[in-house]
Amino acid sequence: MTKPAPCAAPTGVGAITVGNFPLSAGEWIPAHSHPQHQLAWTRRGVLGVAVDDTYWVLPPTRALWLPMGVVHRTGATRDAVLRSLYLKPDRCALRWTEPTPVAVDGLLAHLIDHLNRPELADDARLRAEAVVLDLLRPLPTVPIDVPHPVDARVRAVADELLADPADSRSLDAYARVVGVSRRTLTRLFAHDTGMSFDRWRTHVRLRAALPLLAEGQSVSRVAHAVGYATPSAFLAAFRRTVGTSPGQYLNGDAVTETSDTSAR
Repeated sequence: MTKPAPCAAPTGVGAITVGNFPLSAGEWIPAHSHPQHQLAWTRRGVLGVAVDDTYWVLPPTRALWLPMGVVHRTGATRDAVLRSLYLKPDRCALRWTEPTPVAVDGLLAHLIDHLNRPELADDARLRAEAVVLDLLRPLPTVPIDVPHPVDARVRAVADELLADPADSRSLDAYARVVGVSRRTLTRLFAHDTGMSFDRWRTHVRLRAALPLLAEGQSVSRVAHAVGYATPSAFLAAFRRTVGTSPGQYLNGDAVTETSDTSAR
């Protein structure tokens, strides 16, 4: 596999520069990193950012802080314009070392647009930058991890579920498809992903649901699209896994810690 190369960002006056990258629905920027810190955001549409097996869904109400050097992929589930702030590490007071979601309210959104103006005077730009840094508020959200299996038998099952999260076949049925016993597939799943089959499938379904919800689809429609018989069953699984409701998760409200024990 080719090692992702650092991707240079635009340069300019001050500590922050802005880049704009139109993305069509389903389009992904290949894995890369930046020598600057990045704040990835879109004013319209829905972005997805993947770092290894961890995946964030970004409607216009939230952005993702990516520290310098973090390899990531960025895509759109609906037509969007990735508007990235690039922050010079030696001139940025923030010292967040992990990818961190942040809330984007009306003021922060307007300031990002303000910094995107090419004719903005240097002194006005520097004042706006200082306010942007003050407004970056981390969200204590729990990302939904979907570890990728290595074993060919587990990967065959995983590929089926990733292609159709609503697939309702049981572990026994999948075991017959790949030619192993239920016990063997259970052991392989736990070894390869660190999760039980049921927990892994729950994470796949919830991850598939988030972009649909962020686009404004109803909970009832999304629940059925990802394999839940009722909206209440979907909401219970979401709260059990993430620690909050989908609406609170996407709107940037605080969430509680969750151990996810009931899905194991």
